[in-house]
Amino acid sequence: MLLIILISLNLMLVGVAVLIHFETLYQLSNRLPDPLIHPRYRVLVGVCIILIAHVVEIWLFAAGYYGMLHIKGMGSLSGNITELTLLECSYFSFITYTTVGYGDIVAHGYLRFLTGLEALTGFVLITWSASFLFLEMQKYWPGHRKQK
Repeated sequence: MLLIILISLNLMLVGVAVLIHFETLYQLSNRLPDPLIHPRYRVLVGVCIILIAHVVEIWLFAAGYYGMLHIKGMGSLSGNITELTLLECSYFSFITYTTVGYGDIVAHGYLRFLTGLEALTGFVLITWSASFLFLEMQKYWPGHRKQK
């Protein structure tokens, strides 16, 4: 039963993070051509909004860790932490999502599966963002606009 809960929670967290990212990039692709945004600032606006989306996704995973820590038998976090708070979970989520992995906090038990999925998801979403911004820069960067 615990394994079914684990798989369900992991799939839900990854799915919601991907949907948040998809919707953010979709809305950006539709709204960046807005004439109210000066072409010079369109890429900058895109970067800021994408950074916010990444932070939301990281906090989503942090809430997942925090919730899973309170399910008996799911696992634990150990290392350089004094107390298992949501803030500690968010720090752990930031270093996992960005694949930095300092190693000062370590997951144990079933919680390790979420860390692997978060790292993979973070890597994919960060590269997706980079690809999106590259294409937007080609459209709006001075001197690189396609001639019509």
